[in-house]
Amino acid sequence: MRNALKIASVLAVGALALAGCGSSSSSAPAGNGSSGPTSSIKVGMAYDIGGRGDKSFNDSAARGLDKAKADFGVTTQELSAVAGETDQQKAARLTLLAQGGYNPVIAVGFAYAGAVKTVAAQFPKTNFAIIDDSSNLQPNVANLVFAANQSSYIVGVIAAQASKAASVGFIGGVNVPLLQSFQAGFDAGVKATDSSAKIQDKYLTQPPDFTGFNAPDKGKTVAQGMYDSGADIVFAAAGGSGSGVFAAAKSSGKLAIGVDSDQYLSATPDVQSVILTSALKNVDQAVYDFIKSAVDGKTLTGVQTFDLKNGGVGYSKSNPAVAPYEAKADAAIAAIIAGTVTVPNTIG
Repeated sequence: MRNALKIASVLAVGALALAGCGSSSSSAPAGNGSSGPTSSIKVGMAYDIGGRGDKSFNDSAARGLDKAKADFGVTTQELSAVAGETDQQKAARLTLLAQGGYNPVIAVGFAYAGAVKTVAAQFPKTNFAIIDDSSNLQPNVANLVFAANQSSYIVGVIAAQASKAASVGFIGGVNVPLLQSFQAGFDAGVKATDSSAKIQDKYLTQPPDFTGFNAPDKGKTVAQGMYDSGADIVFAAAGGSGSGVFAAAKSSGKLAIGVDSDQYLSATPDVQSVILTSALKNVDQAVYDFIKSAVDGKTLTGVQTFDLKNGGVGYSKSNPAVAPYEAKADAAIAAIIAGTVTVPNTIG
């Protein structure tokens, strides 16, 4: 009872705070000038662990929000998750946004699945979107999902070509089905390109511990172990923990592959050169398209899939070092789109 009263109190205070500051976000860029576009739409964004500034998954979502804000003049409010929180706390965050008049509300990450299910039922006139989860088919929910196994397959093709030792690694942030789809695609791409290649697959944490998405020290330690064991390129599908993988690659004189965003562009100069490519998940595109649908008065609902065919996933070419491997990567993309190659989505 004490916890329930505490959460109720937080909700009441938070709703008042959101109502008072609803026209801006403490972490978002400044709003449009008076001469820019304006919209009555108020968009709430609930980030996963790491929030804006993780240089990966959350930042990609933030770019979509920023573009929508610039193009349509929507009002925004951004809130972030913290490590170790419960579904009840996530539901409280979404409730704050819904009570504050934000519609639509976007939940960034599959960890919000339970919270979205609860809160969407309580606010049937508010539209919600959740990224990386397709389990919720309520009429006011859009499920924005990505064929991450496909982009992971492509960087697997690149890794197998780039590895001089025929030994590579995969590091997942948390051992959950979504991250297993990254592993399945990556491993398949490596083996399709070099069947003799050795692959090390490891996860930083096990659920319900989701800190593996924002634990650079763990990422560095596990990656260093892989490099010491012979791998010369490691794919990090681990959110903010990827920075530790990049640091290990730099100190070992080896290579790494980023995820979600083009991490070559966002990395600090000292590690930029080791990021050969990134498996892109264009969360920004999904977020932007969803907000645009709300602005247009035709808010998306149901499962919306972003894959190689519609440009929802891909790989980055910012590092010139990836150029020698692009031909085989692009051929693999064409084969997947044509249906002549089917990428596995589960391990085993």
